Amino acid sequence: MGRADLGAKESAKARTLRVLFDFVGVQAQEILELGRDFRDIRDEAEAQMIAEKGKAGLVRSLWHRARGHQHQPEPELLARIAEAKRTRSILLQSAGTKLTARFADWWKQGDYRFRFEADGNHFRIWVADARRPQEVELEHRSTGLQWFLSFFLVFLHEAEDAHENCILLLDEPGHSLHPLAQRDLSAFFEGLALKNQILYTTHSPFLVDADRLARARKVFVGSDGSTRVSGDLLEAEGRDSQRGAGFAVRAALNLAVAEVSMGGAPPILVQSRVEQTYLSVIKTLSIASGQFVPQRDIVFAPACGPEVMQVMARLLSETQAQPPKLVLDGSTRGRALAARLVDSKTMLSMKDITGCQDSTVEDLFPAIELAVQLDRVERRPERLFADAVIAGQPFVAQALAWAQTEGIALPDDWRFQLAERVRRKMLDAGPTRLAVETGAQWLKLLERLARE
Repeated sequence: MGRADLGAKESAKARTLRVLFDFVGVQAQEILELGRDFRDIRDEAEAQMIAEKGKAGLVRSLWHRARGHQHQPEPELLARIAEAKRTRSILLQSAGTKLTARFADWWKQGDYRFRFEADGNHFRIWVADARRPQEVELEHRSTGLQWFLSFFLVFLHEAEDAHENCILLLDEPGHSLHPLAQRDLSAFFEGLALKNQILYTTHSPFLVDADRLARARKVFVGSDGSTRVSGDLLEAEGRDSQRGAGFAVRAALNLAVAEVSMGGAPPILVQSRVEQTYLSVIKTLSIASGQFVPQRDIVFAPACGPEVMQVMARLLSETQAQPPKLVLDGSTRGRALAARLVDSKTMLSMKDITGCQDSTVEDLFPAIELAVQLDRVERRPERLFADAVIAGQPFVAQALAWAQTEGIALPDDWRFQLAERVRRKMLDAGPTRLAVETGAQWLKLLERLARE
């Protein structure tokens, strides 16, 4: 701590240690002196003799060592050395307890316990917690824990001293922390901000608080190549490939909305965003018409693939009182997924609603209306799909056969594009245009999903 020739990494460690000792009310020099044993005292006495008597003292010291003369400690001196080491142990134990208590006020990701140990000229910090009760040196614990401890000590302590009235500029703080710990870091910033203004950059949505978006500024490369800073979180960010700032903000907002939504209604898993879009329209219009009055909200979560649906179902089973419900279509993919999932009590197939073997979510809507919208997507081929579609038969299978006959290469996301067009069209029209048969199918589906 007293050296001036340390590199950047070692200097940072020395700074943290200096703050640590000051924070817990212990003097490093005192700890060092309390740990001296008889050999240290003897060597210091010899060094002082050599310094006072010059070459004569050096010769005398070497002569005594060569003859094997060893100074034997007096009992009184040994007693003082033992008492000093006990005092040092008590001071270090008290300091470790103080750090443990203060650190727990800010770090919520584990009940860490710190113990300080001094051995001669060496100082060590040992860490243990409930999951890993065996003590491990701090340098062998996670990078996130080391970073937060150093940050906690330096900024919390120096904010009242060296950083008083300063503005703190932080570049990507906490990038090595667990997402939950990043949220703790955000709360820690709130405490620091009571005395110091803080500006920090981040790409992590966990450090962009949705309830504090008024503070957020987007920093991005503009169309002219210059760096732009904007309080308008919807402002265009130059080229399409440069939307990283907006994505972090939207991700933070989505996390906040998802937490609230899932807290009020266990989600129903569907196969993709296509099913999510159509079923959300069905729910909205059915509630608007007064036919469906749910006791709890219904939220549709897209799994985007059979493997993902299996994983999501297992995860939600761990966090919800009941296993999540799954809505599957009657396609080959849907039947294969149903065969792989074990708990059939939570599954609902489109066949149960439409009575058609290969039906998909599109079959819950009037076929002619979907066909008209698909014709608009494909910019009117020679034979319109609206003229070829047959009501009561699986819509998706008909659309694929029609496209092949007409030589049309449907894009991979054609179902989602169609769903978006249908969603806008039907929400604009409202529930009054719904056919009686369509409304009855929708009500049957929603009642099945809402049933406990």
